[in-house]
Amino acid sequence: MNFKTIDDNGRVEGFCIVKSVEKKTSSKGDVYLDLMLGDCTGEINAKLWRYVPSEHGEYNAQDIVKVRGTISAYNGADQLRIERIRTSYEGDNVNIADLVRSVNYTGEQMFDELFSLAEGFSDNELKTIVTAILSDNKEKLLYFPAAFKLHHAVRGGLLMHTLSIVRLCESVCGIYPFVDRELLISGAILHDISKLEEFDVGELGIAEGYTVEGNLLGHLAMGATKVDEYAKKLFISRKTSVLLQHMILSHHGEPEFGAAVRPMFIEAEILSELDLLDSRIYEMREAVSSVRGGEFSSRLWALDNRKLYNHERKNLEEDTKLF
Repeated sequence: MNFKTIDDNGRVEGFCIVKSVEKKTSSKGDVYLDLMLGDCTGEINAKLWRYVPSEHGEYNAQDIVKVRGTISAYNGADQLRIERIRTSYEGDNVNIADLVRSVNYTGEQMFDELFSLAEGFSDNELKTIVTAILSDNKEKLLYFPAAFKLHHAVRGGLLMHTLSIVRLCESVCGIYPFVDRELLISGAILHDISKLEEFDVGELGIAEGYTVEGNLLGHLAMGATKVDEYAKKLFISRKTSVLLQHMILSHHGEPEFGAAVRPMFIEAEILSELDLLDSRIYEMREAVSSVRGGEFSSRLWALDNRKLYNHERKNLEEDTKLF
């Protein structure tokens, strides 16, 4: 946690996000708050003893707060004893990137790159539908994560994942000229578009869980439906609409991983493989970065229950080079 030490008594203060908060009663009958606070560097448990709402205020998950207190060890972990707490206000000029793990590019940078690419399509139908969907969903796209807990589960992660795949698509098309570049890139831009409806995400860019629609339908089915609705509204041909819908419905590759159908044409297969590649590279980097050189990670169920080895030959802190 990026707390600043403010005096010789070990007091610290700083801004953080309330990850969770629960009102409890101590063995002496006093009411207190049990909070989990976090920023981009980690989390810490915190206690606000003798809690009085009228004096201390009331707090909810995802509130940005300023706290002052003392950190001490408890049961082998750091714990913050809160002395003062308040909700942040606009004049604090808090940088969200200091509080939430974020990609190293702005949402505007990544959005503009994708929009410009689609706007340059020679296929008017693909240009029309992709730019329309991007434009109508721009506000959320600028900060949405790509997942609840796994790959690219960071602020701006959805656009980073999307743009990474688009860059991979460009490379593949440079090797295989018979691939329909504009169809492939269109599918890549739209393949996860309905994660915007699948996850419950506040403006901080943190996924709190799944929406009702996300649980019942999933982003593949909702994404295909969205493309179908836009195609009808924009008078896009049925053929183009169905090709895009198939790419969305099949991009998880296998039914056991959520795909409604397996990829049935070249561009759909490429999208599925690149989506898997980008997600696995991200997850592997995250796992290996957390262990020392020459050591193995714990087993990762999302990666076939493998242990991963940190060979130390490259600096894993180097960021993805999108710009």
